[in-house]
Amino acid sequence: MDFFDVMRAGCGEAAMSVPEQWGQGRAVFGGVAVALVYQAMRAQVPAARPLRSLAVTFVAPMVCAKEVRFEVEVLREGRAVSQVLGRAVQDGQVVTLVQGSFGSGRTSTVTVEAEPAPPIKAVENCQELPYLRGVTPEFTRHLAMRWGQGGLPFSNTAAREMGGWVRLRGEVPDVAVDERLLLALVDAWPPALLSYLSSPAPGSSLTWTIELIQPQPLISSRDWCQYQARIEHARDGYGHIAASLWSPAGELLALSRQTVVVFD
Repeated sequence: MDFFDVMRAGCGEAAMSVPEQWGQGRAVFGGVAVALVYQAMRAQVPAARPLRSLAVTFVAPMVCAKEVRFEVEVLREGRAVSQVLGRAVQDGQVVTLVQGSFGSGRTSTVTVEAEPAPPIKAVENCQELPYLRGVTPEFTRHLAMRWGQGGLPFSNTAAREMGGWVRLRGEVPDVAVDERLLLALVDAWPPALLSYLSSPAPGSSLTWTIELIQPQPLISSRDWCQYQARIEHARDGYGHIAASLWSPAGELLALSRQTVVVFD
């Protein structure tokens, strides 16, 4: 079941289960978990109000191959902005909590262009993280990452930055990238903290805030997008990481910030 199949399975449904091939350990890959909650939220908001930001708390693991329900509450619908709360629930417990802000554009005299994407090696010159059954997370069979900066997980590389290129793996439909796929692409990369470790240890996101740049540039699901994460601080098993995603042409697509827990 590819990414688009998972989204179709959750579209318009109050409950579903995510197959183990989209797992990260025993939990559903966070990018898919949030994309499914967002999809349920999107259905309750006027189409003319694009997504501006999501604030996510991973309350508990969303377990693979187990029924999960989606609940949506519209907190406020103003003249231009809708504030929406989404929940993923398993066994009566909230496992993923998402607060979203959707807002239509307004006339403004303020225009500040994004800073350009940082220089990086061409995608064909970057090392790809292979999918290795039982070694790499299961969801990486569907998402490809090529390293252009920093170290691979558990490589004992002390580098603040980690980055490269990301896209869906293999032959995929040539369709326009929407917000759901962007959420998966941004979250595909492992926490940058893991490159500091010399042996495998689990790590997971505690909170995640992502802001999408509107209007979104038109890119294809077959395109490689550029990603860079920077560790801003880490201590006591927690790290704070800021990241950005750009189109192949260097257009800013998303800004991300995560609080990550590492169990080393």
